Amino acid sequence: MLRTRIKRNALHDARTMNRLADIEASILALKDDDLLDLADIFSDDPQTPLARLAAAEMARRNITL
Repeated sequence: MLRTRIKRNALHDARTMNRLADIEASILALKDDDLLDLADIFSDDPQTPLARLAAAEMARRNITL
C-alpha cells in the first residue's frame, strides 16, 4: 500500500512538473504583444506565479507595459 502511494505521488509530481514546464514554454513562446497582454491581465496582483513569469520574460526581452 505504501509503495503504491509513493509511486502515485511520484507520478503526480512528475505530471505537475511537466505541466509547469509546458506553461513556462508557452509564456516564452508568446509574441511581445501577447506577453504584454498577459502581464497586463495580471498587473493587479504581481505576486501571482503567472505575473512573475511574465515579468521575468519581459525583463529578459527588455520590454515594459
